[in-house]
Amino acid sequence: MKLIIKLIEFYILLIIARLIKVAINMRGQSSGTSFIGMIMLKISPNFLRYTSNYFKKSKIAITGTNGKTTTAGILSHLLEEQKNSVVHNEKGANMLTGIANTMALSIYPFKRFDYAVLESDEAYLSRLYDYIDTDYLVVTNLFRDQLDRYGELNTTAQKIQDAIDKNPDIKLILNADDPIVVNFTTKHNTKPIYFGFENITFMDKQIESKAPMELFNCSKCGSVLKYLKRFYAQQGHYYCDCGYTRPICDYVANAHIYKDYSIINITHGDKEYEFKTYLAGVYNAYNVLAAVVTALELGYEDLQDALYSYKSIFGRCETKMLNGHKALIQLIKNPTGASEVLKTVDLNSDILVVINDNYADGRDVSWLWDADFELLKDSKKRIITSGSRAYDMAVRLKYAGVENIKVIPNIHTAVHTITREAEDNITILPTYTALLEINKIKK
Repeated sequence: MKLIIKLIEFYILLIIARLIKVAINMRGQSSGTSFIGMIMLKISPNFLRYTSNYFKKSKIAITGTNGKTTTAGILSHLLEEQKNSVVHNEKGANMLTGIANTMALSIYPFKRFDYAVLESDEAYLSRLYDYIDTDYLVVTNLFRDQLDRYGELNTTAQKIQDAIDKNPDIKLILNADDPIVVNFTTKHNTKPIYFGFENITFMDKQIESKAPMELFNCSKCGSVLKYLKRFYAQQGHYYCDCGYTRPICDYVANAHIYKDYSIINITHGDKEYEFKTYLAGVYNAYNVLAAVVTALELGYEDLQDALYSYKSIFGRCETKMLNGHKALIQLIKNPTGASEVLKTVDLNSDILVVINDNYADGRDVSWLWDADFELLKDSKKRIITSGSRAYDMAVRLKYAGVENIKVIPNIHTAVHTITREAEDNITILPTYTALLEINKIKK
């Protein structure tokens, strides 16, 4: 009887969610990516627990500092192209309210889906696992990001490990090139599935990392790690004199990185695969590798056509029309990710950099000084800065050697200005809440 009552309660919540969405749409407003989920959790804190049984095959969570939205998006698309039904929080709302929002508007009372692909904020993964156990957890990387929210990397890593400890049967898919990520373990000590690059070849010297490499300490003895190869940030082939070293990969990859695309070769046992992706940059090569490896683990191999048809979403190499101009939008939020994005910027385009310091962005914007904005100093046109920290960004660009800068703090005004003055393509580099605001601007 209790089970029947819970099911009826859950069905009523799904009806309420859809009625709220209809009511909001009738008012000509957007329900956003978390509002309905917030209401569901207010009414029933156990709402997410009810959703767990609606998936027939697997539930996959993806977390990490950079790349989780893109990795989750690629994986979801790969699975859908294999004729699977997938629930995925595609807009990147990765806290509990965002995931609840996705579930509330995706699930139907008598329909079961094949897969759930759930991007999760690192700090909220443990809370997610209070309600949903996933079969797989993919960890992309751990970079320094929003220190005012999460603290140092060991704090973030401990939050992820606490989440894993709640889910002892989980299968871990880990980036072996990251010396922090490889330390995650399950309570049963089941061997993780490791992926990584044997070699990364940059076919255009402009996109090869020139930023100074940060020192990282061995998690076993505390000494500074040494590297045989280093690809970017702390990722590479690391070792320590104490014996700590990069694990042997289950999926060994090689990449040729061109300015507009990459070729990725993967070896797994006696099988070899080659994939081409039009997602630019070494950071996207890692995202594609993580998604493809997960799909291969799930038993899917015919993936190339799906990779070709994948379209970036919501600020991750997203292209949209703004006032008649094609705008390439690339999220920036921390020094490592921003530096990699900056290497791919078309210096002949009109450039708009939009920096906010809201909670979701991180209040501390000192990371602007660690990102390699010097890569913009040869920009052929004026760069506009906008957002709540527009003047801070302008100062940073001035020190980077950029001479032609205009400050327009209001984001809507800045977008309309650059689209009015632009002769051709536009590049927009926003932080997260700036991206949300830009996304509301009509084409």
